[in-house]
Amino acid sequence: MFLGHFAVAMAAKRVAPRPSLGTLVLAAQLADGLWPVFLLLGWERVAIEPGITAVVPLLFISYPYTHSLAALVLWGVLFGAAYYAVRRDAKGAAWLAVLVVSHWVLDVASHRPDVPLWPGGPKLGLGLWYSLPATLAVELGLYAAGVALFVSVSRARDRTGAALFWAFAVVLPVIYLASVFGPPPPSVQVLAMSGLLGWLFVAWGYWIDGHREPRTG
Repeated sequence: MFLGHFAVAMAAKRVAPRPSLGTLVLAAQLADGLWPVFLLLGWERVAIEPGITAVVPLLFISYPYTHSLAALVLWGVLFGAAYYAVRRDAKGAAWLAVLVVSHWVLDVASHRPDVPLWPGGPKLGLGLWYSLPATLAVELGLYAAGVALFVSVSRARDRTGAALFWAFAVVLPVIYLASVFGPPPPSVQVLAMSGLLGWLFVAWGYWIDGHREPRTG
């Protein structure tokens, strides 16, 4: 899942209005933000195998510290606690923890049975990625709903706020479709390095929120 994680981050603005969009994206994408770092350090492993699913050419060999349910529960608690320590927003902290764990739920829906419950534990996966049409329908549908929910509770304070958000909303699906229909990454190192660029969307989220405000009335 890719767009789905951003979708739940944007949708969460309705139930957690105080955290910045950047913070919401960071929570929902924390697993994928840490994963390329852990790959480069050799703590987790993946192989490139074109055709292993219809959508993603990756064999996830081991990623217990970033993608297991147990690890994401721990990351979620730590993330929520850190946010609460700074903002004193209990509701926001709770939803941020939920967002961190939501990554596991969405990945189980899309992956092969390779998403662990805990390090060394059973692996789950419902295999949405085996069907390209179904994957596109679910990802794009979730994304459209997330954008709509975000817009329903947030409005631009100026032209920059509108431009930044709609550019964000368009660039993400363009990148997603390019990755789905483009060639596989040439190496794991290139995959990891490109994965680090995902942190730019966190920064973009903070930039967006600096030019937007809650809708009232």
